[in-house]
Amino acid sequence: MDQVEIFKALSNKTRLQILSWLKAPAENFPDHSPVDFENIGVCVGQIQLKAGLSQSTISEYLSILQRADLVCATRVGQWTYYKRNKKGLENLSKIINTEL
Repeated sequence: MDQVEIFKALSNKTRLQILSWLKAPAENFPDHSPVDFENIGVCVGQIQLKAGLSQSTISEYLSILQRADLVCATRVGQWTYYKRNKKGLENLSKIINTEL
């Protein structure tokens, strides 16, 4: 992934909030039906409710974060769940520490 694209993905307040919320999903989504946050993640609908934006906007934001390798998606039936991509975030940290 191109560095510029990663930083573009991070250049939006709501996308940054989503990454922050996904860092501690049990705290940020307490009303979420019991799921395995660690392995599955948080449902798009729950993220959309917390953000207060349209489902299509949140889906686009999550898609941008996914293309930047900052989140990963898991499909369960008709629902899509997102969680932070540890490897992608480690790569971002490496870029910041070694190249910037």
